[in-house]
Amino acid sequence: MVHNRIFVIVAALSLGSASAVAQQGEATPGRAEWTLAECIDRALERNISIKQSRNRRMQQDVQLNTDKWSRLPSVDASAGQNFSFGRGLTEDNTYTNTNTSSTSFSVGASVPLFTGMRITNSIKLGRLNLEAATADLEKAGNDVRVQVAQAYVQALYDMEVVGVACRQVAIDSMQVERLRAMKSHGKASPADLSQQEATLAQSRLTATQAKGNRSLSLLALSQLLELQSAEGFAIALPDTAGMEARCSSLPAADAVYAEALGIMPEVKAEQIRLNGADYSVKVAQAAFYPQLSLTAGLGTNYYRTSGYSSSSFASQMRNNFSQYVGLSLNVPLFNRFQTRNSVRAARIDRQTQELQLENVKKNLYKEIQTACLNARNAGAKYVSCRAALRSFEDAFSLTQAKYENGKATITEFNEAKNNLMKAQSDLAQSRYEYLYQMALVDFYRGRQLAF
Repeated sequence: MVHNRIFVIVAALSLGSASAVAQQGEATPGRAEWTLAECIDRALERNISIKQSRNRRMQQDVQLNTDKWSRLPSVDASAGQNFSFGRGLTEDNTYTNTNTSSTSFSVGASVPLFTGMRITNSIKLGRLNLEAATADLEKAGNDVRVQVAQAYVQALYDMEVVGVACRQVAIDSMQVERLRAMKSHGKASPADLSQQEATLAQSRLTATQAKGNRSLSLLALSQLLELQSAEGFAIALPDTAGMEARCSSLPAADAVYAEALGIMPEVKAEQIRLNGADYSVKVAQAAFYPQLSLTAGLGTNYYRTSGYSSSSFASQMRNNFSQYVGLSLNVPLFNRFQTRNSVRAARIDRQTQELQLENVKKNLYKEIQTACLNARNAGAKYVSCRAALRSFEDAFSLTQAKYENGKATITEFNEAKNNLMKAQSDLAQSRYEYLYQMALVDFYRGRQLAF
């Protein structure tokens, strides 16, 4: 029968459209399709935000290195040349009107002995800042992973819509050909043929718009991957087998949250910063304590007065050579309450960090609640859409048979066809939404974001 032949052609187009949509060419030499894992790896390698986070981590590493070496002595060397005109000190330790010149060289060192534990606490704070920066880098990577997965799912859906639209064009094209053949034998009116041709034109417009949306979604994904061009860029279709069984194994939101608290880097980063805030308070309090330093140095000089004989430069440099060792104690008495206010500010920063940690935890819990609810709803919607599609397929098959035998109008046929196409589009949307939401729940549990 004619309608059986139409279904065979449509089925072939359906299988072919999925392959054609997925295989758009090669974005890079030797690569036909990009999987989600490959897209994520590429984005993590090229993303600018991740590179910036990596640089911030390197800055914290440099700062920690600086804090560690602050225990070492500081060594300075100096040299001076002075000229004096008029009344000045002579070699005999008397004053007279004459011109004098002096040359001096010195090397000095200072070692901090006690700084109120400022150096020790600064090193501990530096280590925590480095750990927090590392967690921030991981958080930046997770953000990119989620962005890529969202764009990937959108591209998959738009690809499916293109397949649905192409099947609609195929069905309408077959009906136009059938009506033309019937019109040539006087069994169909010109009005019926014109109406079906108008329907075909609308289907082609829908297909054109769907292809445009597919190109835009692939472009958006390629931009996340920092590709030079989206020309020939294609992605692989995931395996959707066994989707219905996964919904029953979805854990409760509280269980997922309990796992996420010890895994998610944003929580780690803020907890580390809270621990670091304690050391910031101790660093500020160090200014209340005396500062003790050990100092040592070497020096020599050369002195010459015009009109008087003087020892040679080498002789004076040797004879005037001196050394010193000393202790320097600095006791803070009053600095206009700067230290007191610095400690107060550090404690306020700690309270602010406590609130920041609490806020991050609450936001994470809300995200997990939403993801779990979305996953359950998407699973239920997917099951419903599959059942609805079967019903609309049966209804379309019956309506098509009636229409081709003259027992149904073209309006009834188009309505059944549009219902079928909408059911196919809804199923595609629910399928990929379900895949994404389930993968997102697993991601909060510390698993790889993949489907």
